[in-house]
Amino acid sequence: MLPVESASLPKVVVPDLLDVETDPQLSEPAIEPDQAAQPEEAPVIATPFTRTRASLFDKVAELRSSEPGSRELECLAVGIYFESKSEPLAGQLAVGKVIANRANSGHRFPSTYCGVLFQRGQFSFVRGRNLPSVPRASKQWQTAVAMAKIVDQDLHVSSVGKALFFHARRVSPGWRLTRVASIGNHIFYR
Repeated sequence: MLPVESASLPKVVVPDLLDVETDPQLSEPAIEPDQAAQPEEAPVIATPFTRTRASLFDKVAELRSSEPGSRELECLAVGIYFESKSEPLAGQLAVGKVIANRANSGHRFPSTYCGVLFQRGQFSFVRGRNLPSVPRASKQWQTAVAMAKIVDQDLHVSSVGKALFFHARRVSPGWRLTRVASIGNHIFYR
């Protein structure tokens, strides 16, 4: 072992990246966003502020609101809120996709988000024909509204695909269905 004083390190050449005589300038993008290949799982969303391939987190942040805009989106947001408000965003997306998949399943389930929620015995938070009230100023509600918009407009792909059922990890219903994913505290099936 050599003493620290006699050890030598290789010299690393560092290029001079800034011209100290001028102010730094931002470079132009090499490819315009409209010209870049857009993979299906990361769709481009257009807003007044951005036009990028956004992550799920970015989409939620951009679409967060206390007002869903329609009764159907409110039903979807309420379903997401009560079933998955404490779940990671991917879990909230998955719950929303199951509700949407049911609404789009043909005649197997009701054809609307509200119809899916009000189907007897399917969602424990629904009592009769009324949705429970939600704290509209809460960040969790606003996230559920954003997630409902993302699901409704199919702005982000979920790993649950065409799943039609889910349950909490703490229960074991003994279903003879194909398990497609486990996200957060839920297990999803088709």
